Amino acid sequence: MALSEQYLEDEIHPIDIVETLAAHHDWDFDRIADDQIAMAVEGQWRTYSITLAWSPYDETLRMVCSFEMEPPEDRIPALLDGLNAVNDQCWAGAFTYWAEQKLMVYRYGLVLAGGQIASPEQIDTMIGAAVLSAERFYPAFQLIVWAGRSTEEALQVAIAEAYGRA
Repeated sequence: MALSEQYLEDEIHPIDIVETLAAHHDWDFDRIADDQIAMAVEGQWRTYSITLAWSPYDETLRMVCSFEMEPPEDRIPALLDGLNAVNDQCWAGAFTYWAEQKLMVYRYGLVLAGGQIASPEQIDTMIGAAVLSAERFYPAFQLIVWAGRSTEEALQVAIAEAYGRA
């Protein structure tokens, strides 16, 4: 049965769909508010904190996938250079570093303007793409920050797709 079959008859809130997906995948989650949910998704390298929030104002389902990263102050310029190179390879979403919170963040927004409805498959793919991107580029970020490797050297690690599942 396709993930969306149970939603064919009724329009359902996007965060309700996310909650059902989280339960289906057996991810730990917390419904923070009617329009927001947070969950933990285990990857090969890390457990990723994923938050999805629905904004009815601009009809966008926003996702933030984050993990802790505390680079030494002198390695932040190299990390930012690496982020630019990594983002050139990301077509659906982008990484950023939130220095104050010491978090590496992958962000994506699914625009559902005009009353469109997100399907469970779309949301599941969105979450899966975030985790796969984080898994793929995590080693490169580590090499840049902790091993002092150049962006070019570090990205050689990320050329092959990461294996695992979200």
